[in-house]
Amino acid sequence: MLFVAAAWQMYELTGSAWDLGLVGLFQFAPVVVFTLPAGHVADRFHRARVVSLAVALQFAAAAILLGATATDHLSRTLLFGISVLLGAARTFQMPAQQSLVASLVPVSLLPRATALSSATGQVATIGGPALAGLLFSIHAQAVYLTCVVLLLVAFLVLAGVDYERTSEGHPLTMDSALAGVRFVWHRKLLLGAISLDLMAVLFGGATALLPIYAKDILHSGPQGLGLLRSAPAVGALVMSVLLARFPIRRAVGHRLLMAVAAYGVCMLVFGVSTSFAVSLLALALSGAADMVSVVVRQTLVQLDTPDNMRGRVGAVNSIFIGASNQLGEFESGATAALFGPVGSVVLGGVATLAVVAVWRKAFPALAHRDTFEA
Repeated sequence: MLFVAAAWQMYELTGSAWDLGLVGLFQFAPVVVFTLPAGHVADRFHRARVVSLAVALQFAAAAILLGATATDHLSRTLLFGISVLLGAARTFQMPAQQSLVASLVPVSLLPRATALSSATGQVATIGGPALAGLLFSIHAQAVYLTCVVLLLVAFLVLAGVDYERTSEGHPLTMDSALAGVRFVWHRKLLLGAISLDLMAVLFGGATALLPIYAKDILHSGPQGLGLLRSAPAVGALVMSVLLARFPIRRAVGHRLLMAVAAYGVCMLVFGVSTSFAVSLLALALSGAADMVSVVVRQTLVQLDTPDNMRGRVGAVNSIFIGASNQLGEFESGATAALFGPVGSVVLGGVATLAVVAVWRKAFPALAHRDTFEA
């Protein structure tokens, strides 16, 4: 909600699409700089405390925006600074939060816990922007006040989280920061699982082209664009609830590959569809397939990684996720400029299916993994 609010106020303040793009760039910049150190921090210190400090930074950002809005001191420079602060907070939060789940539940419950955690994330993805829009219709201060209250509650809840932990106690060095990269590189199953997601989203994603589809192909207007954007999240939410109730237990590697293949097929259907209903269904099913991939991949990463390495391996995973999203949007725009939007999406779907075929041969340990526990 806070990220959406900052972007919205920037556009209201300057009316510049360039400034709106810079907000995203400033939020992404700390990811490049701090992701590997953030993984080391997640392994060396109490992960719940790391997450709580990240939440505290977001609380401070919300409080500053609330005060600036109330006193009419909101400025372009301030919003850029807040964007950097929010990006840094999220960079340190992600590895610690991902690795924290495995520290709090028994191994047998980790697939369900991962699915439940993903479900809450999808609820936030769907509900956060919608709630922000509703509160903005009242007043911008209502958005920031709500964020302040919710982040304070989150901070207090995290303050009570504790678990048995092991800490390496080593200082931050380039060698320790890169330990996660080396760990993933030498464990081909993890490398295959993480890179599979990177390549699938890099080629198969179509988010950047949804405005073109809504306006020129499906003729659904801005209301249709909103539904198209939310459809994958709705599908992912439904699937995450199902996986929490009926967790995957066998043939996990095969199911991971089939989920990514299903994602590619959904993109193919969406790419050639001229029916709004069919397109909406294809995107919802793509979100459901992607959620299967997310839950299987994250569970494998957590279970195949020693506790004292989970933060740094989680940081590597975060880099792959961030790169796939950012580069995927660029790839969609570049190929759309060459082949048109339909050609771009269809080509991406075909490329995703090809990636699955190649990964099945290149990473046999992943393809033949039966249960989550090795």
